[in-house]
Amino acid sequence: MSEAPRDAMTTPLRIGIAGLGTVGAGTFRLLRDNADLIERAAGRPLRVTAISARDRGRDRGIDLAGCLWVDNPLDLVTHPAVDVVVELVGGEDGVARALVEAALGQGKPVVTANKALLAHHGTAIGRLSRARRVPLGFEAAVAGGIPIIKALREGLAANRVTRVYGILNGTCNYVLSAMQQTQRDFGDILAEAQQLGYAEADPGLDIDGIDAAHKLAILAGVAFGTPVDLKAVYVEGIRHISALDIAYADELGYRIKLLGLARRTPQGIEQRVHPCMVPSSNPLAAVDGVFNAVVVEGDVVGRVVLQGRGAGAGPTASAVVADLIDIASGRGHAAQLADAPTGDASRSVGMEHHLGGCYIRLMVQDQPGVIADVAAALRNERISMEAMLQRGRAPGGTVPVVLTTHPGEEQAMRRALGEIALLAAMTEPPRMIRIET
Repeated sequence: MSEAPRDAMTTPLRIGIAGLGTVGAGTFRLLRDNADLIERAAGRPLRVTAISARDRGRDRGIDLAGCLWVDNPLDLVTHPAVDVVVELVGGEDGVARALVEAALGQGKPVVTANKALLAHHGTAIGRLSRARRVPLGFEAAVAGGIPIIKALREGLAANRVTRVYGILNGTCNYVLSAMQQTQRDFGDILAEAQQLGYAEADPGLDIDGIDAAHKLAILAGVAFGTPVDLKAVYVEGIRHISALDIAYADELGYRIKLLGLARRTPQGIEQRVHPCMVPSSNPLAAVDGVFNAVVVEGDVVGRVVLQGRGAGAGPTASAVVADLIDIASGRGHAAQLADAPTGDASRSVGMEHHLGGCYIRLMVQDQPGVIADVAAALRNERISMEAMLQRGRAPGGTVPVVLTTHPGEEQAMRRALGEIALLAAMTEPPRMIRIET
């Protein structure tokens, strides 16, 4: 942790912001509107002295009078009127990476909301932060306004974390919640989310699980003291979830949520992002709309649940400014992102070894012997059925059949589904959603 000199506590912390989009403008506005509150918390004023963004003439609804405009964001690193660099450009490489590495290399503290950058390069950036003993704040990179990084780094520091998991993407949570509430299908709800601004024009990063994977990789690194390893995260999105699956989930007592889950196992650290059947009684089942929730399980504290807005100008700006307050008051930390794994976190565990129950939906021709063939495929892989639902008859036509299974190994389940997919009675590929209890 860095210590601020006594005389520094009476002078403003001078801030250079790179990127003036939604979060950048929100951060500027928050620093202005809550200046008195922020100064009391930091023990000194915080002032934006320099700005760098792509379009100088764009009207962002904020008054930039008194701020220096810097065309090249890298000039913030050496500018004498900038004490700390706030990187809100985005992107895993390019200007964002160059700016963060240059600032840390020059001994200038950095605050970033860039989850993609840290998910891909967090280990190297953390190494640089620690080598130079320069604070790196990244609270805003995970779960927006939810202070999960601070909770793991400080409030839960005495705990051996066993699991960290939750709803890490508001777009997916909005889509799945709306599907459950309206019984409409995925495509209709996604289009609505785009119109409302909850989903991007190209929503792939969100609905394919990549955004959540970025956040989970960072969370796992902080929680378990391992290098950030995005390649170790199994990723599956929500494109294949249908209104039929939502309805069956409700009938079975579940809600479908896209979860990011990381846990410590005797074999190493398991990290995965995919849709899950969550029991309706679980607190995560009630987290709807664009909200996020993160659960941490520790050996001493037990289970801790944090819930709030995971994106947007206000919540993300709140996290950015929280890091700036820490730096201004001398509480800023060098990045707690490990160079090398320690202890039983020495390796990652592949998804093929995951143990759990599953929901399986089959679309089959209504004819004798189909269920027996499906049961045989499961039996051959030592997978036990827990329940089966079949509604209605359509002799010669297509009907849905839903199965739930007792816990089994992932690779065995995949083999069984591969065998089932080859049955002549199948009219479309089997759909599987893992059950998380």
